[in-house]
Amino acid sequence: MTQLTDFNPLRIVQSSHQPTATTWDSLDHLLIVLPEAPTSDAFRKLPQGGRLERVLDRARAAGVDYPTSRLNNSRATGITLATRTDGTAFGGLTWARKCIARCLAERPGQLGIVIAGFDNQAREKLVGDLAAAALAAAFELPRFKSEKPGARKLRRVRFLASGPRVDLSSIQAQALGNNIARWFTALPPNELDAATYPRLMEALCETHGIAVEILDESRLAKLGAHAFLAVSQGNRNRDAGIVRLRYRPTGAGRAELILVGKGILFDTGGTNLKPFKSMLDMHIDMQGSAVALGTLIALATLQVPYSVDAWLAVTENRISATAYKPQDVIRAANGKTIQVIHTDAEGRMVLADTLALAAREEPQLMIDYATLTGACVGALTQRYSGVFSNRRTANEILREAGARSGERVWPFPMDEDYDEMLRSDVADIKQCSTSGYGDHILAARFLSKFVPDEVPWIHVDLSAGQHKGGLAHVPTGITGFGVKLTLELLGRRTPAELAAALS
Repeated sequence: MTQLTDFNPLRIVQSSHQPTATTWDSLDHLLIVLPEAPTSDAFRKLPQGGRLERVLDRARAAGVDYPTSRLNNSRATGITLATRTDGTAFGGLTWARKCIARCLAERPGQLGIVIAGFDNQAREKLVGDLAAAALAAAFELPRFKSEKPGARKLRRVRFLASGPRVDLSSIQAQALGNNIARWFTALPPNELDAATYPRLMEALCETHGIAVEILDESRLAKLGAHAFLAVSQGNRNRDAGIVRLRYRPTGAGRAELILVGKGILFDTGGTNLKPFKSMLDMHIDMQGSAVALGTLIALATLQVPYSVDAWLAVTENRISATAYKPQDVIRAANGKTIQVIHTDAEGRMVLADTLALAAREEPQLMIDYATLTGACVGALTQRYSGVFSNRRTANEILREAGARSGERVWPFPMDEDYDEMLRSDVADIKQCSTSGYGDHILAARFLSKFVPDEVPWIHVDLSAGQHKGGLAHVPTGITGFGVKLTLELLGRRTPAELAAALS
């Protein structure tokens, strides 16, 4: 039976004292970061600086990006040299991921980092980027191999002589949330089913003072959530449901911020069965729910002063004699009827009811996350995620938050005339269009029908939820995209303040 792992395996220490010989001897590896054009003065502050200056010059002449050397100490501690110029947030995080990867090739248990030759503002950004990359790299995704890994694991990073201490609380909270999102997403579908997922959530949330409530199929039927039940009715077991998580600081009332996540634990496509390659990785179709969960834990860790709910739609989409079918007409929780067109558009079905039920709490702001459409991947590739909102002024705010966080997003149109493509002759709305054109936009228009106009709402289509070789600071193909974006979007604002900015 799958058990929770340690989502915080790495300790980060900052020291403003000049390192001694004992300090260097304690390190398994040393990363030295310098400006693109370092001065000789910067090298004089480093151990064996003159030799390192020559090493860097020779490496540049040979076109080597991350030259290596060794300290002349008792353990011949390995050194990696790296240079950095100012750039975008995404570029800085990508550079940091590559730096840390180069250091980890030496399998250090304790990594020292020296940043020399930068002003305090640039140094602070470098510390943040390298800390984020190290926290992501030190965390291991689930493994089920019989043999135990023998390699030493990174357990401690020490920023040496780094000047004023950098507040890493937000970066560490983001890393925790991202690690949670990636770990749950990576679990195989026989290890993470509709019974196991809530059990693991309860164990995780207990340590963070978060309450858990499960709306099972029986309760959902009473609430009229037949769009969700249409998808879950094809499952063999009756254990699907919507999981509601509540974070409440002292004195807080109903949820000001609601996070909604698509939790399709395995997606066969249903009656409109997916082909082999399209189905192979469909255990990660629950990543939206994992991102919502990780974001909630990150906010709770930061002890934000406002209340937050996460509503997670947890089910499979299976092929069976009881599975829902094209041309079924389904009534959702808000009373709208849906003409089913394609059973592989199940994500918008379960989200429709989840959004409608969550909106009854009258939050200041709602954000949903979903690996919803291949069309968004086709439009943006897997490097950006798409964002949509029922507030037109949100587009620039979302784009800027993506640029600052390094989790880049691109806004898409939400004009009302797109609804013509979802017009039904037999129901209030079609589930999707038969043409497939602009399906990411039509999916967002569909979901908007289940969010009251008075509730500010953001939809994140996670086209960057998976990227071969990693993305930004994250080294794994499963990226956990969305946690960092959301924390950057909120910043020091309350949901009400952000909602006001969106209006």
